[in-house]
Amino acid sequence: MEENRITTLFGIEFPLIQAGMIWCSGWELAAAVSNAGGLGIIGAGSMYPEILEEHLVKCKSATNKPFAVNLPMLYPDIEAHIALILKHKIQIVFTSAGNPATWTETLKKNGITVVHVVPSLKFALKAEAAGVDAVVVEGFEAGGHNGADETTTITLIPAVKEKIKIPIIAAGGIATGRGMLAAMILGADGVQIGSRFVASTESSAHVNFKNRVVETGDGGTHLTLKELTPVRLIKNEFYQKIQEAYAADAPIRDLKVLLGRGRAKKGMFEGDLIEGELEIGQVASIIHSIQPAAEIVAEIIQEFRVAIAESTMPKYKF
Repeated sequence: MEENRITTLFGIEFPLIQAGMIWCSGWELAAAVSNAGGLGIIGAGSMYPEILEEHLVKCKSATNKPFAVNLPMLYPDIEAHIALILKHKIQIVFTSAGNPATWTETLKKNGITVVHVVPSLKFALKAEAAGVDAVVVEGFEAGGHNGADETTTITLIPAVKEKIKIPIIAAGGIATGRGMLAAMILGADGVQIGSRFVASTESSAHVNFKNRVVETGDGGTHLTLKELTPVRLIKNEFYQKIQEAYAADAPIRDLKVLLGRGRAKKGMFEGDLIEGELEIGQVASIIHSIQPAAEIVAEIIQEFRVAIAESTMPKYKF
């Protein structure tokens, strides 16, 4: 594959990035994706500092390729995570869920490439102004925490492309080579994929959750809890409790009590499919098996290449 702005920026073979998902993106997945030619990411948002350090050490021993750390700005002990990133000389950091201006200057002064995840054009412009090297533009099809405006990926990519100069990585609703090509035709320089890698052999997600992702069909997810923080969930028993609370006009404080603490860990990491919070993207409906990460990367790139070869067909006459 020819070099583009993302492969050049990160020093990787393919413009394909594995999302840094809480409870699913440990060192094994990050190393496997990086070894396969993409960019693996360790999801630090669900890790205590000592756990993150363990994952950094193991990932560095498992791959000599570039990998990144995803760092949610809302993490309560973020200074400790920053210190570990500097200590272990991590070269690429993806920030999310907060103001990119807070840490971008510090990271870049230490020679770190910084990418920020945004759900809208407004935040993409703010990220560019903060000095980040690239942005991930994530449509509301994506799993996990999301933008309240429900801007779709197909709308968001060209809107951001029109206004910013830094590289664009598209996310949300992408799990195949054809999806990757579509995003790049719209103006993205590369793609970030999460849900497909949840259902990988190396994902740290519980096998119960992986199997549930594979079983999730069309319409099986919903973006909810906008009053707290928008999140896309599989429609399980916990989700139904949320819907019942809305039907009863429950106040925000009751929704907070219902959500409580540790729901995501309970569902995705511990495998409680009834009471757990099961975060996944709409694209789960076309994920049909649990595969090794290297196989997923190879399959996506092969389909991408085939789609390019077929893209001149058919010849339409208008």
